[in-house]
Amino acid sequence: MTDRLSFTLPGELEAGEPPEARGLTRDAVRMMVAYRGEGRLVHSTFSLLPGFLEPEDLVVVNTSGTLPAAVTGVEPGTGTAVVVHLSARLGGELWVLEPRRPVGRTTERWPEGPGEGPPRRLRLGEDGSTMELLEPYRDSTRLWVGRLQVPTPVLTWLAVNGRPIRYDYVERPWPLAAYQNVYVTEPGSAEMPSAGRPFTPEIVTRLVAKGVGVAPIVLHTGVASLEADELPYPERVRVPATTARRVNATRAAGGRVVAVGTTVVRALESAHDPAGGEIRALDGWTDLIVTPERGVAVVDGLLTGWHEPEASHLLMLEAVAGRDLLERSYAASLDQGYLWHEFGDVHLVLP
Repeated sequence: MTDRLSFTLPGELEAGEPPEARGLTRDAVRMMVAYRGEGRLVHSTFSLLPGFLEPEDLVVVNTSGTLPAAVTGVEPGTGTAVVVHLSARLGGELWVLEPRRPVGRTTERWPEGPGEGPPRRLRLGEDGSTMELLEPYRDSTRLWVGRLQVPTPVLTWLAVNGRPIRYDYVERPWPLAAYQNVYVTEPGSAEMPSAGRPFTPEIVTRLVAKGVGVAPIVLHTGVASLEADELPYPERVRVPATTARRVNATRAAGGRVVAVGTTVVRALESAHDPAGGEIRALDGWTDLIVTPERGVAVVDGLLTGWHEPEASHLLMLEAVAGRDLLERSYAASLDQGYLWHEFGDVHLVLP
């Protein structure tokens, strides 16, 4: 497998607050446009997105909403505190989850080794809610299968007892609304599908008015705190039949399919039928890993954030952009001070 892009990310380029807190609107974040065919880089802002797309292009968005997926529990008897990040619902009371140890205003992975590791049973609040860690999830050393038992419907319970997952580069809590895209239709993601955060109703209106299509998929994202050598785990996905037809029609007419986020790439490529060359409706789980060796068969362009050094998402970006353009884009982003993470700037890759 191709070596992932490696670089040093200065701390000052980690966006620690939403652009609105910096005096900007959602759509005023910076956007670098990288053209694969020409190798050209253009520095712009997201509010000008419609100008970079053409009539008959199709923009595909992920309408999964962000859950308040972080909850705090304690081990009965010892009072040891644990923060649990809910990653994916397996069905009923079973979840994939990541237990983390509170450290100051943030959390860290639980240490491994003899006598280490998180408590197996947790009490969540004073309403009788509990969490039991059952077994490691697949081959992971940090993810578990757990049983969450709460007295009310789980989404209702999370709305009262949960909060958005937050890492150490975000200095203070922000409300769940700060982690939601404007076009969400159903909750289910552990963390925000953040490439779509700059969208506003006005941007969507301008795209449609220009003749650019907008179509939805749903992919519920898991926790993003992956080790450098970890690849994404299976995620719940739904590609509606109407979206599949629009993607196929766009490609047949010579338009471009532009994915908003790596989650959309994973969804569309999972729905691709190699035998027929088109995509089909899909409702289930995907374990697809998009790499440069595999390539992409459906997606022509990608709007995405800026990903950390050696992150697995960089393999997907290389599959879409090519290694040379990806390296030059990231070098330019560091040189020009683009901001990283869910509250940062964006990167648009076009043919």
